[in-house]
Amino acid sequence: MNRTAFVLINVAHALDHMFLLIFATAVTRIAADLGVGRWEDLMPFSVASFFLFGLGSIPAGRLGDLWGRRPMMVVFFVGMGLSSLLVSVVQTPLQLAAALALLGLFAAIYHPVGIPMLVQNAQRPGFTIGINGMSGNLGIALAAIVTGFLVKHLGWRAAFALPGLVCLALGYWFWRVAPLEHQAPAKRRQTPVPPMARTLAKLLLIMTLAATSGSLLFNFTTNSNYELLAERLSRITQDPATLGALLGGVYAVASLMQLVVGYLIDRYPMKRLYLSLIALQFALFGLSVSATGWWFYGLQFAFMAVIFGAIPFTDAMIVRFVDDAQRSRVSGMRLAVSLGASSLAVWLIGPVVKAAGFSTLLMVMMAVSLVTFTVVTQLPSQAKPAA
Repeated sequence: MNRTAFVLINVAHALDHMFLLIFATAVTRIAADLGVGRWEDLMPFSVASFFLFGLGSIPAGRLGDLWGRRPMMVVFFVGMGLSSLLVSVVQTPLQLAAALALLGLFAAIYHPVGIPMLVQNAQRPGFTIGINGMSGNLGIALAAIVTGFLVKHLGWRAAFALPGLVCLALGYWFWRVAPLEHQAPAKRRQTPVPPMARTLAKLLLIMTLAATSGSLLFNFTTNSNYELLAERLSRITQDPATLGALLGGVYAVASLMQLVVGYLIDRYPMKRLYLSLIALQFALFGLSVSATGWWFYGLQFAFMAVIFGAIPFTDAMIVRFVDDAQRSRVSGMRLAVSLGASSLAVWLIGPVVKAAGFSTLLMVMMAVSLVTFTVVTQLPSQAKPAA
């Protein structure tokens, strides 16, 4: 793979997460424009987007292995761009829900296709996954910064339309520069599988359960952080552009944790690293329950860093124990379960916050991190990482 294609695949990860979070960042303005009284009442209309983001991983992964990853990535760029443009012209909440669902379906292509495409010949897969994860989280930062700026100066519709046009242009560039695949991954000769792959079924079950609870935390935080920050900094600022910039700073700095974790995964046993991060999640959520002002803002840096830092583990496990000819399909099945189940978080945010406030939501996240810790303790201990 040439360097330009490598960069574009990482940029695609940033776009994937950015597009899914434009709505959460602009939801207050969208609710006002569409005649919905409160932003909490509009949040459930995005549930279908996140559900299809998970469920669509199964056909996306299958097509990636059997048809080819390059053409699927072209479909990703084009589909994301067009569906984002469609969101920008909706007139009712139901139209919004349908357009966001289509956006989620195309967004589902990236993880089971783009990540296996990146690591298929990687010498340091953990670090490669770390770079890719950091790129995705920078997309979350872009969602906060760019959306906050566009909503303030051009309106929420421009916040969907302009990134959609950029995505279409990048898709054309990728189609021009990405090397052709001579064979689909499933048709290539398979390589020897490591001995621990005999326990692959157990590993995938544990990692899928852990990834599901981790995805719940990811969706809880990334879809509520803007409104949470607005509440906890209410005495300091309510300007959307300023809040967007502050939240973008959180995501940008926290995303660097994935580089650190990717580096460590290539050198140390996964289980010990994973459990350490989850224990930190639990403690930081507990400290955040009653924190306000700049104290809360500092804690938000910390808990987003450990949430982002936990993301690379499942992909690293799949790279280590699954042959490249099957990685897209295995990733697709795992993602369908974890992301599909975690879409529940998006539906719960509005009702939970409306009924009990953000402190209760943070306590729910403490409970989820405790479940994740319990599941990860069942991972087999590994003396050292694969060579």
